[in-house]
Amino acid sequence: MNMITQQLRGPYAPLIPWCLIIIALFAGLLLVHTIGLEGAEQRRAQLESEWMQARQRLTHLKEAKKARQDLVEVWSVLPFERDFAPLALGITEEAKRNRVTLPALSYKTEATPVAKTSKGILQGTMTGRYEDLRRFLYELETAEEWIIIEDLDLVRPASQHEQTLTFNIKISTFLRNEPGVVTVQ
Repeated sequence: MNMITQQLRGPYAPLIPWCLIIIALFAGLLLVHTIGLEGAEQRRAQLESEWMQARQRLTHLKEAKKARQDLVEVWSVLPFERDFAPLALGITEEAKRNRVTLPALSYKTEATPVAKTSKGILQGTMTGRYEDLRRFLYELETAEEWIIIEDLDLVRPASQHEQTLTFNIKISTFLRNEPGVVTVQ
């Protein structure tokens, strides 16, 4: 006890309370840092991780919604299977308007791996002048229906000076099996 009282009477005695205050403040700083700041940093990291996950989910949901809308749009363009024969007739009529002959256009349907759809295939030869054939193919490619020209092969002409060209053509489209509307949920 004597030593403490001697220290309190010494020349450095007024500094002792300030040292105790500094030590207490430093201890408080360490306490706030370990309890408050580290906890806040962990919470911030957790919230940031949750925010990134939520943002990814939102992105996936937006992509799924867009895919559903695209599916509805494509589905609405597909003709019904019962409309396939009139579609073939329409293609033949379009060929006539463009002065192209389709003498033996055959058509058939095939199953697809997609539910409630089938693939309609039109095959045959087409004959006409180059300009007429080009216009006809353009009309097919820009038609309102979804028509795909799968194959187009030139048949060798009998003579090099012949004005008409003959092509083997394969046209396809996808068909809906039954009437129905796809809805976006």
